[in-house]
Amino acid sequence: MQRIRKGDEIVVISGRDKGKRGTVLRRVDAQYVVVEGVNRAKKHQRPNPMKGEQGGIIDKDMPIHVSNVALFNAAAQKADRVGFKVMPDGRKVRVCRSNGEQVDV
Repeated sequence: MQRIRKGDEIVVISGRDKGKRGTVLRRVDAQYVVVEGVNRAKKHQRPNPMKGEQGGIIDKDMPIHVSNVALFNAAAQKADRVGFKVMPDGRKVRVCRSNGEQVDV
């Protein structure tokens, strides 16, 4: 089970974009995620009239390693680590390590 998933609100805890918050757009693989507005790079894009794409320099969100991000805990208003807990009915859920609140609702 993954600690960081698509749609999670995260905080960057190290690197050039330290302190920024964003939403996970997608997982590239087991180690990398793409976060909205974080780790942006300039990309020179060639126009493609078949797809209706205009050429020029665009900003693109690049992947960031999962070790550099942490889940945002809305109750504590800060970054928090994620743990797992098995519920009495057998489900495995993610919980915040600081206060034990369930992340998945």
